Amino acid sequence: MINIPQTVKTKNWYIHLTQSFWSKPDRLTAAKVVIAMLVQAVPFVIWGNLFMGITLSLGTVAAALAETDDHPNGRLKALIITIIGFAITTFSVSLLKPYPIIFGIGFIASTILFVLIGGISERYRGISYGAILIGIYAMIVYQKDMEWYLQPLLLCCGALFYGIISLFLLYQKPWRLLEEQLSRGFITLSDYLEEKAKIFPNYENNDDNSDNRLAILNIQVVSALEKCKEVINIYNQEVESKDLLPYLQRFMLLQSLHERAASSHERYEVLQKKLEYKELLEGFSELLYQLSHATRLVAENMLTGVVYRHPVGIGWIVSALEFEIEKLPKYDKQILELLLHNLSRSHQSLKKLDTPEESTSIPRLGQDNRSIYMKIKDQLNWKHPRLRYAIRLSTCFLIGYLLVHFFKLDNGEWIMLTSLFVSQPTYSETRRRLFQRILGTLTGVIAGVSLLHFLPTNEGQLVLVLVSTYFFFYFLRKKYSYAVIFITIYVLASNSISASTDTEILLPRIIDTFAGAFIAFLAIRLLWPNWQHKQLPLLLSSALANNASYLKHIWIEYQKPQDDDYNYRLARRLAHKSDNALTLAWQSMQVEPKKRKKMMKQVFTLTYLNHALLSHLSAFGAQREELSTDLGDIHDVINNIEKALILASEKLNQQVSDDSHIHLTPVLMQLKEKISDETVKERQQQLRLLYNITAVSQKLLRESEAMPSNS
Repeated sequence: MINIPQTVKTKNWYIHLTQSFWSKPDRLTAAKVVIAMLVQAVPFVIWGNLFMGITLSLGTVAAALAETDDHPNGRLKALIITIIGFAITTFSVSLLKPYPIIFGIGFIASTILFVLIGGISERYRGISYGAILIGIYAMIVYQKDMEWYLQPLLLCCGALFYGIISLFLLYQKPWRLLEEQLSRGFITLSDYLEEKAKIFPNYENNDDNSDNRLAILNIQVVSALEKCKEVINIYNQEVESKDLLPYLQRFMLLQSLHERAASSHERYEVLQKKLEYKELLEGFSELLYQLSHATRLVAENMLTGVVYRHPVGIGWIVSALEFEIEKLPKYDKQILELLLHNLSRSHQSLKKLDTPEESTSIPRLGQDNRSIYMKIKDQLNWKHPRLRYAIRLSTCFLIGYLLVHFFKLDNGEWIMLTSLFVSQPTYSETRRRLFQRILGTLTGVIAGVSLLHFLPTNEGQLVLVLVSTYFFFYFLRKKYSYAVIFITIYVLASNSISASTDTEILLPRIIDTFAGAFIAFLAIRLLWPNWQHKQLPLLLSSALANNASYLKHIWIEYQKPQDDDYNYRLARRLAHKSDNALTLAWQSMQVEPKKRKKMMKQVFTLTYLNHALLSHLSAFGAQREELSTDLGDIHDVINNIEKALILASEKLNQQVSDDSHIHLTPVLMQLKEKISDETVKERQQQLRLLYNITAVSQKLLRESEAMPSNS
């Protein structure tokens, strides 16, 4: 037995603990908030001034909820703006609360203003949300007999103290937030690959369910990519572009891996019907599982700094599959060769993770170059979703404020707080939040009251405040319903420390929650609910147009690969965003009122076909560098597909007459002849991809022609 020195054991234990902590970013956020609250609140609780300790903790919570991913220099600017915004809001509450009419007008007007300011950028969105939140907190803790400046000062001090701690930690690891966001992208891609592995083989006849899950997971990957791009652009405003290059390379890798993962070359159930291919298809399943594991290791590398070690087994699986595929009949062999080639490229990209190809230029990322004035001006349109959201939220606050004022409700501001948490830009999101909020609150009240009976002392209740705060922030991004439970326990414990008993707040808290949730639901139900069946023609029009643009830029890359492929990446991104919008429309329609669920079957078919088309386009695009053989004679084929997609898009958008038609049947016949005559393997593979793109496009066009242009 080898004796390991105690110092080495201690060091290894410390390294393991540190890596484990950094591997869960939500733990760090939760820990920061608890540390800030602990340092501020404990002295006041010991001193006996419980109110001041709890007020400081409310400022801390508001500041943490207002925080967004940013570079340290940007975070410093954001902190200054946050404290100024918090000061304006809280001092306004303290000074105007005795004057109900003036206060009510100011509160509603400032809500609209803050929501519109939040539309400027992600940074301002967090600050404006925090300003609204801390305004409601200031209303909750308002006391007439206290100096007018004390409560605002305490709330702002709590926010400032947390901001300083968070900023100090961020300066220790300036790139941490960008690394965290990129790691989330790799984790979502890992989940997507793991789900895709389940379709090889699939003998349970549940293809539709699998496709639905893949489409939903694809939404998460595309959303993560969008978030990565936002954070990279934020960092790019504060640092030299060359310093961003390693992170840009990881981002480009993530985009490339996603394109290959989203690729679909054939309908693989053709082979799944042949039991003799079961082991071969299980090999593809294992390859996808291993690639999923590898992408998760990349995420771990970015979070903890642990050296990425590419799984050796992936290479063995690829070699084994290559050997087995060579034994297959010609047609079956063609189906799987391109898929294996695609996955092999992902394997090679991950294998060379730390030795990326040298780049002579820094890739461009699209940025919004509009001025702040233009961004706000663009929102001042009755059809703009952010202005509509601002009106809905302010309406909720107005109704809540009137209820509090006329019925003299004690701590009735919880109605407005609940409306803030529940109210979302769309009907489906609001409905989902409503049930999560109500269920979480009821569970939290029951659990909180029970715990308060076991912890009757101020010290025990302070521990409960800290523990519930930690788990609230830990679950906030993961599981909102759990987060609601813990924030409810936090509220109960805070009120108990502030001299209110649990039985006094129990029933009012439940009633306020139901009232606030109902008001938010009523607002989205009556004010511009944007039923999905009305949006579908435009959503589908946008999807078809963006797919046509994606195909066009793929073809440009085939003919002459560009040094700067920004236009190609932009076209790919827009196509995936449109596909996500269709999938989200389908999901949202399922929770809408029954009479609003129009064309459910058709919507599902269109969503499925559009995702299938995008999968084939991704496969065609993923091969642009490896298989760019001479395809000049199919220029007309590409052109016809593109024209057909654009024409269908224009019809749905009512830009052309309904009697205009482009038929893709001749294109399919032409491609079929070319495939049978072709002898070069790579060229034949590309022609098969084009055939699949054309076939799905034809089905999509037929379905879209039956879609009413104005529902």
